[in-house]
Amino acid sequence: MRHGLPDSAGAANRPAFLLRGHPELTVEATPLPTDLPTGQLVLTRPADRSDKPHLPVRGDLAHIGLAGKYFVPHYAVPMPHCVKSDSVLRAGGKPEAQELRSLAEGEVFDVLDIAGGWAWGQARSDLLVGYVEMSQLEAVQ
Repeated sequence: MRHGLPDSAGAANRPAFLLRGHPELTVEATPLPTDLPTGQLVLTRPADRSDKPHLPVRGDLAHIGLAGKYFVPHYAVPMPHCVKSDSVLRAGGKPEAQELRSLAEGEVFDVLDIAGGWAWGQARSDLLVGYVEMSQLEAVQ
């Protein structure tokens, strides 16, 4: 056993990382399709960004359900979190960023990335994409 993984696990089948207390990240609860693309992926035209406020895609990262539709270096499985107390969904990861809407206590926010004390993701109720202060969120068990 190396790095906490069985020796029989081939490099392609090993997880890229393991989280303590969360042995698996699942995508059952996500509202986006999670089927993995089959066949060869090709770039055929510019991506459709017509629904940008509800599209969890950045230049470096996208929701795993968008693999095969949007080409980015990384894809993320959403990590569901609950809003601990009334908060704000913002357009950027800073306090002065534009306020998109309020988030109510108990609302589910699917986190796709965490950096600098801010979580980037998607509100599950209306699929609006934005940033929330990480201190306002609690992981769903």
